[in-house]
Amino acid sequence: MAGLFILVLALFNVSFGNKALWLTIALLLIVVGTLWFANISYRGQSKGIKNDGVWFKSISSRGLTGWLTGLALTGFYIVLYFKATWLGLGAAGGQNTGLVALFDPLSQLLSGRPASQWFVYGTLYTIAILAFGYKFILKYRHNRYEQIRTVSVMFFQLAFAFLIPEFMYVMNSDLPYYDLKNVWPLNYYNFEQYRVDALINAGSIGMAMLIFGIVSIFIITPILTFRYGKRWYCSWVCGCGGLAETAGDSFRHLSDKTQAAWKVERWVIHSVVVFVVLMTTAVIHSYLGKDSSKYWLTKNIFLYGVAGLLTLVFGLTMAFKRNAFGKDAKFGAIGYFVVILALIGMYTFSGHGDVFLFKASTLRVFYGFLIGSIFSRRDWYRLLSYFWESRMVSFWLSYGCHFRLPTAFIFKI
Repeated sequence: MAGLFILVLALFNVSFGNKALWLTIALLLIVVGTLWFANISYRGQSKGIKNDGVWFKSISSRGLTGWLTGLALTGFYIVLYFKATWLGLGAAGGQNTGLVALFDPLSQLLSGRPASQWFVYGTLYTIAILAFGYKFILKYRHNRYEQIRTVSVMFFQLAFAFLIPEFMYVMNSDLPYYDLKNVWPLNYYNFEQYRVDALINAGSIGMAMLIFGIVSIFIITPILTFRYGKRWYCSWVCGCGGLAETAGDSFRHLSDKTQAAWKVERWVIHSVVVFVVLMTTAVIHSYLGKDSSKYWLTKNIFLYGVAGLLTLVFGLTMAFKRNAFGKDAKFGAIGYFVVILALIGMYTFSGHGDVFLFKASTLRVFYGFLIGSIFSRRDWYRLLSYFWESRMVSFWLSYGCHFRLPTAFIFKI
């Protein structure tokens, strides 16, 4: 609480003479306090899961403390994404102030540039996973699998998501930010025009990263998923689930355990997959040209190529794995064919040639908000679900993650 209080003071533009010292004190207090709490809770106890008294604590039983925490976390994330200047982010070329300025020394140390709102977010995010990851390991110290898996998540968050991108900027400042562990659709932005141009202009290292991004989608992910299932990524690598698996572990008892919830979740998972494929295809399509004399990959070639690829993948899947499919998966396959028809139909019959009859700029903004702010940030909402538990409305999101928010709050967003 003392460490968080220092961050709150910075948020209100309290002037700290030595920002590096005060930032170090604040972060150390947060980490030490969390580790101290973890040791008190589990170190002197016998091995085994300890969930004693969770329904008697305000923060973990939908009490006042839980609601206030949910409001604070939700408000912080909304401001972070949409109003970063309120946190002190300087305008173009301007100096940072407030909370963002407090993190300038750490950002300067790692990459030689001022902090951004995302650097603040990444730092606190990483600290939360590391500190609460230690707590998780203590709690599940009787289970070697859970311990190793948690260490893996902590490592990938610290190295691949936080440190390596900063070091890469030091080596080549022309490189755009690249979280190496994020694969499509989490890095929905990876093939936007400005990023592709920046990676190509960065030389061999940029081309290697661009190729790695393509290989991770079409080779690495399919092979590892076929061999180990989705857990190789969602449970061992992905930072989106890392926060919910560590900081959110103490609240998972609040999630809906009914069979009805699981059935709805399975149906919505396939709907999200269809939506993501459709939107990604439409966004990439909006960047391509029509003139075959200038471009080898035209709008037509790309669109029919996607349709052919999806047909081939699901044709083979239905031929060899149809007996392993549940009802929801079979209808999911039908949904993909509807997607194919929609892609071809929308493009063929739209007078201006835009998929979904939307302008390219509108489509990119819409896609960026849904995938970048909502779906791929489901780690926050998965964690927040434990604070905002409500029977009023339920939203199930991708990869089995779900959250609940009061109806009025959702519609206001």
